[in-house]
Amino acid sequence: MTQEYPTSLGTSDADTITLLGQDLADDLMGKVGFGELTLWMVTQRRPAPSQVRVFESVLVALADHGFTPTAIAARLTYLSAPDSLQGALAAGLLGGGSRFLGVTEDCGQYLAAVLARAAAEGKPPPADDAGYDELALDAVTRSRAAGRLVPGLGHPVHKVRDPRTRVLIKIAEEEGVRGPHLRLFEAIGRVHPQVLRRTLPLNGAGTCGAVLADLGLPLPMLRGFALLARAAGLLGQLAEEQRMPIANDIYLSVDRNATYVDPEAESNPT
Repeated sequence: MTQEYPTSLGTSDADTITLLGQDLADDLMGKVGFGELTLWMVTQRRPAPSQVRVFESVLVALADHGFTPTAIAARLTYLSAPDSLQGALAAGLLGGGSRFLGVTEDCGQYLAAVLARAAAEGKPPPADDAGYDELALDAVTRSRAAGRLVPGLGHPVHKVRDPRTRVLIKIAEEEGVRGPHLRLFEAIGRVHPQVLRRTLPLNGAGTCGAVLADLGLPLPMLRGFALLARAAGLLGQLAEEQRMPIANDIYLSVDRNATYVDPEAESNPT
């Protein structure tokens, strides 16, 4: 008996390539954008133009944020192994976690869990901002009591306002996909000072997680979309490293300023 391996994505033979039931060369190339194709492949449904616009806005928002650890890791890896561009790109992507990029998925999961808990407790979906504020206040209070951070609150650079957040909310509203996850996240932005006693901005990565969740995308895939976006940014970083290298300066700055600390003195400070 011949073993079969089912797939609904792509197949090929000697003359054709089929992707999502379409002829890749004749039906997709030059007719479908990369963002649209990505959504189509993940959901197995061709997305509406409104969904594509919002999704591609998320990709743009997450593509690059300057000399973040992911970008520095990619540049330093390229310095060490310039014959392995794929290694440098992978090094940057491996840094996508709870502090950088991973917040997108963490926030989407957090918001979905809050909404699911409310539903399980028999609470009707909020009908207005006041209802979302009440739900958000309860969620932030619970997180504070459990000693947990609320994903998507605060940013290491943008201390007052993340410029991406306002634009993402506006685009989602324009395209009719400003759903419960994003509205709950906005409410968290309004009410969290009552609990935390300080005001933090809603960061762009968290907003992206809310937007992607409202698009109905699988929550365990949200970090993958952030990494997809950052792959483009890292390619830009590596292209710039080829044109204007700085990785060796970073390496030498750390190496030449390293100070030896006696391990016993470090473990037994006076």
